[in-house]
Amino acid sequence: MSDITRDSPFPLEPSAAQAQAEIAEEFGFFGDWSERYQYLIDLGKKLPPFPEEWKSEANRLTACQSMVWVVPEGDADRLVFHAISDSTIVSGLIYLALRVYSGRSAAEIAATEPSYVADIGLAKHLSPTRSNGLAALLGVIRQRAAALAG
Repeated sequence: MSDITRDSPFPLEPSAAQAQAEIAEEFGFFGDWSERYQYLIDLGKKLPPFPEEWKSEANRLTACQSMVWVVPEGDADRLVFHAISDSTIVSGLIYLALRVYSGRSAAEIAATEPSYVADIGLAKHLSPTRSNGLAALLGVIRQRAAALAG
């Protein structure tokens, strides 16, 4: 595995379910959506480095209006996702997805519905294009895991 995989800040919590619960709790501290959007932007700035050579068409998530690149690494025991966007809010959405899913077993990823999206109100507060992009990102992550989990 690459140095980036070993240095990845994910997972922060012992399970995907716990990560989702922590995300819901954190977003509960904010009174309005302008504060939540700022928090998303701040989270996006915490994404680990993403090598320029990975920014290729093969790694690009085409369902997104923003430029988004996703690179999976690992196997059924531990699947790590690297991703980045040219959009600050989308980078925050990526951070949340990686926090929930990256660094976990393919079976856990495949079995974990992204409930945090509804729990924190993202489904109601994202534009249709951002919602579609987030759904595409989550789809790529979960499909890769399902394929490895068998």
